[in-house]
Amino acid sequence: MAKRPVHALANGDGDAEGDEAANGSRTLIERAYAQLREDIVEGRLAPDEKLRVEHLKDRYAVGAGTLREAITRLVSDALVVAEAQRGFRVAPIALEDLEDLTRLRVHIEIEALRQSIRLGGAGWRGRLVAAFEEMSAVEQPLQPTDARRWEALNSRFHETLVTGVDSPWTLKVLRQLARHGERYRRYAIGLVDSGRNVHDEHQQIFDLAMAGQEARAALALEAHIRATPDLLRRHYREGLAAHPGLARCAM
Repeated sequence: MAKRPVHALANGDGDAEGDEAANGSRTLIERAYAQLREDIVEGRLAPDEKLRVEHLKDRYAVGAGTLREAITRLVSDALVVAEAQRGFRVAPIALEDLEDLTRLRVHIEIEALRQSIRLGGAGWRGRLVAAFEEMSAVEQPLQPTDARRWEALNSRFHETLVTGVDSPWTLKVLRQLARHGERYRRYAIGLVDSGRNVHDEHQQIFDLAMAGQEARAALALEAHIRATPDLLRRHYREGLAAHPGLARCAM
């Protein structure tokens, strides 16, 4: 085997090549993770569906090892379940699960909003105005085709609401809850005649927060957060679910 030139080692060429390879591997993992996640959220990979690495690696054009790394990240997001000796499957969906998520989110997010209104300064208000205006541009009215962009802007708005206080752990927990709840929000967007005007809900929260009306803003935010599980529960009971995955929700 040919020896690597001494000057290459001295100049760190080996390390550079290793870094490039590592960066390329991370890029593939990130791409596979994003594609898998989107397919789960959109329902193209159905709840409880077995994730067979040997079949899916061709679908996502990556190696088996890369795909397993991406799937493992989705386990951390609670979108995939790891089964001992049996591989992976898409996490199931259930209204009880959404209601549990909602209770925890209400408990954390409402208190964080109240503190932000009390303590947030001009910088917080400026960030909130910017987040609200950008989100408003795509939700009047909200179309299913805009769901991915809206989800990102909606998350930004809700995060900005609670950044009037410095609490990194609050943001971490709320981001995890938001990621897991995204599947249910996507289903809700696809429902016909939901009776909701999401922009009006956001407008009310925004106006009350900017006006410093802490108690009323908290009530408006709680009603907004609870609206999605209430809507899905009603449509499920009335047999009006527009997305096939919703029919798998337990009652």
